[in-house]
Amino acid sequence: MLSDLSQQASVMTIAQNKKAFFDYFIEEKYEAGIVLEGWEVKAIRDNRINLKEAYVVIMRGELYLIGCHVTPLGAASTHVRPDAIRTRKLLLHNEEIAKLIGKVERAGYTIVPLDMHFTRGRIKVQIGLAKGKKQHDKRDVEREKDWKREQSQLLKNKQHGR
Repeated sequence: MLSDLSQQASVMTIAQNKKAFFDYFIEEKYEAGIVLEGWEVKAIRDNRINLKEAYVVIMRGELYLIGCHVTPLGAASTHVRPDAIRTRKLLLHNEEIAKLIGKVERAGYTIVPLDMHFTRGRIKVQIGLAKGKKQHDKRDVEREKDWKREQSQLLKNKQHGR
């Protein structure tokens, strides 16, 4: 229990993909390492990252993050040509990759990046095994969120005697 708390304390979120939770039902979550260049690490530490349009693909039995935009710092090195949206390899154990490939190919799932965070000084990407939401599912979620907001307002007003 104590190790769980200390591990949670060492995780610091860099960027989140809130659109993924709106567009998909997230069934399972995995933490993956990511292959980065030096300028990318510096830019990510400066919070110059956008996961909104990013997605994960499977090529040759490996996972790659595509569409993740990392804006280079202005003082980047002169001998490095930064590519803001290059394809980045994700690092997972072979068993996890095999399980993900099986679910994506057979069950019609997709893999989406959920957030990027620091874990013990290393940059990690949390990916989710997801099923797409239909338009009516999105409306139901939105309606539920509105009702919860309205409910909390009513409770707050009632407690204050208004």
